[in-house]
This record gives sequence, C-alpha cells and structure tokens, in this order.
Amino acid sequence: QVQLQESGGGSAPSGGSLRLSCAASEIIYAPVSIAWFRQAPGKEREGVAVIFDDDDTAYAGSMKGRFTISQDKVKKTVYLQMNSLKPEDTATYYCARRPSRAHAGSLDPVAYTTWGQGTQVTVSS
Repeated sequence: QVQLQESGGGSAPSGGSLRLSCAASEIIYAPVSIAWFRQAPGKEREGVAVIFDDDDTAYAGSMKGRFTISQDKVKKTVYLQMNSLKPEDTATYYCARRPSRAHAGSLDPVAYTTWGQGTQVTVSS
C-alpha cells in the first residue's frame, strides 16, 4: 500500500511563496493521478491541482497562474509551488492518489483512494 507524506507547510505573508512536497513511499505505476487538495476550517475539501502520469496538469480556476504542480518521478515526489499567496489560501493541504489518468473528475476528492496526513499553510494579511 503506497503511503503519501506531505511537507513544506508553514506561515507566509500575503504575496509570499511556499513549496509543498508530497513524497510517495514507493514507485507508483501508471495509470495514476496525484492531486493536491485543501480544506479550511468549516469548509469542504476542494481540489487545487492535479498531475497525471504523462505530466499533463490541471488546476482549479482560482489557483491557475499562481500555483504550479510538478513531479520528480525519480524522487517519487510531487510538488506544489504556491506564489502570490492570499489569506484565503490558508488551509490544510493534502496530497492524494487515484489509479486513473482520466481528466474527468480529477479534482473531485471522492475519486482518490490514498491520502497523506496533510500540512498546514497559514497566510497572514
């Protein structure tokens, strides 16, 4: 059973940057999608960005242009570079895996079967 571990969370000022990492415990074979989700207190978990095993990516609308998802398959790690952070980006960020490369539903948390423990991101105004 693949395990995922997030790191890189912390505090940043509005307009600042953070880079999150999601390390897998073993090689994840295709087909696969790895996505970042976030959940703020009192809100539903929402999709942020996803990367597919062919390196194609997709983003939620509000994150497009500010966040970049990438992967290093040798290191078995997926990254989320977050720039121009806003206070509303404050949340717990999770990475997750699903055994599919279908774009449909790729930012729907229901489709994901393996989750990390999450890392907290706090953006101050």
